[in-house]
Amino acid sequence: MLKKLFEKLYSNVPNVPEKSFPEDIKRKEIHLDGDLEQTLKTFKQIYSYPDNHDFIIRNIHISGMNKKASLLYIRTITDSSLIDQHILRPLLINNSSDKIEDIVSIQSVDTKKIIKDILPEINKGSAALIIEDESQAYLFGVTKFEGRSVEKSENETTVKGPKEAFTELSSTNISLIRKKIKNENLVVESLTISERSKNDLFILYEKDLANEKLVTNIKKKVNALDLDAIQNLSLLEQYIEERKISIFPTVLNTERPDRAASFIEDGYIVLIMDNSPASLVLPATFWSFYHSSEDHYLRFPYGNFTRLLRVVALFITLFTSAIYVGVVTYHAEMIPPDLLLAIAATRERVPFPAAIEVILMELAFELIREAGLRVPNPIGPTIGIVGALILGQAAVQANIVSPIVVIVVALGGLSSFAVGDISMNFAIRLTRFLFLLAATLFGIYGMAALFTLGLFYLISIKSFGVPYLAPLTPRYASSGDTIFRRVLQHEVLRPGYVKPKDIKKK
Repeated sequence: MLKKLFEKLYSNVPNVPEKSFPEDIKRKEIHLDGDLEQTLKTFKQIYSYPDNHDFIIRNIHISGMNKKASLLYIRTITDSSLIDQHILRPLLINNSSDKIEDIVSIQSVDTKKIIKDILPEINKGSAALIIEDESQAYLFGVTKFEGRSVEKSENETTVKGPKEAFTELSSTNISLIRKKIKNENLVVESLTISERSKNDLFILYEKDLANEKLVTNIKKKVNALDLDAIQNLSLLEQYIEERKISIFPTVLNTERPDRAASFIEDGYIVLIMDNSPASLVLPATFWSFYHSSEDHYLRFPYGNFTRLLRVVALFITLFTSAIYVGVVTYHAEMIPPDLLLAIAATRERVPFPAAIEVILMELAFELIREAGLRVPNPIGPTIGIVGALILGQAAVQANIVSPIVVIVVALGGLSSFAVGDISMNFAIRLTRFLFLLAATLFGIYGMAALFTLGLFYLISIKSFGVPYLAPLTPRYASSGDTIFRRVLQHEVLRPGYVKPKDIKKK
């Protein structure tokens, strides 16, 4: 019923085209015919020249060919020194009638004959040379987008291992991966994924490892998108994931080139895009979010110790607050008498039930965490100190909450930071509230029922055809790197659930 209502609402929305839409389409379909003046007039109309100060037209005379020509480019995304030294200067001083490719000294030279094919190249930072009496345009790769230099990873920090992180430039990100995978089988495919913004998506995989059906499936899903603009990978992730409203993420986001390269060498697919200082890894299982990029950089006992801490922290953040509410409210007989008397003494003057008390503190902790993220960096630590210490102490002294609740909530909140991936961190935080609600209504029995339903739900999730809990269930041939890692010499298999062409690493 709701679906029919939404369809009815959206069907009444008029499809109003732009005022100049038919004229623009007609201009872009024009083939170059050698009429330089008419071609320039068309480009001026398309780019709103001279009102658009970013669009540059340089009119020159090529003496060797005795022809007029015009160089078209967008000033802010091109390298002016390359244009002056390697395009304009050779053309102006040339006295022979050589081909354009032999005159200019730019590495990337291409030709196009239709205006709609020339426009995307200019918009990407290329310079277009149009010569009179020639029915084609020469395109030179002189792109220079401004961006950050390669810096340290902020969200996925490591003590050992590389410190490099992705930037907002896709060319830089691809070079960082190629620096780690010096293999001719590494394929970088490009797809245009938006109709108006013309943003490029790069698909990286090793052709002798990645499963062809998986690559085809991802390409089909991306090509099926019919949108005006997708500016970055964070938006693309929400369009290509299978379960849009699921709490648990099914696409892994990483800002570390070394981690992306390790996934590629295991047969995964990596997506890279301009304006995104990260990459997407497809498919992704639950264990991909649980693992850290530093697990394999540490020695075997150290890496497994950190994973053990992560597992303990995961259970603490999920169940501590819920167990406290369930036990105090419904199962007081489970608590030793001395502890029960201590809890009763601290709660003697608190006017709220245990469930309300814990929920208030959990919401306060989430507010403090969110405020610390959004405020400027110098004020962030101050927010934490004021919120956690002063307000917490004041709440206890005012008998609004009991001291043990502050300890329980703080322990659960701090444990949640052990989950490094931000998407899985949100999933764990939301799940914690579900367990708290179940314990409030039904006690420990409600928590057990919710945990069982949650396992059933996790088993039902798939990421691009791969079961979410693989290789634990269902069982697949793999290196055994799930909850704990193995000695590196024993990790001889690639994950079988991605169906790589070569499953053996060694």
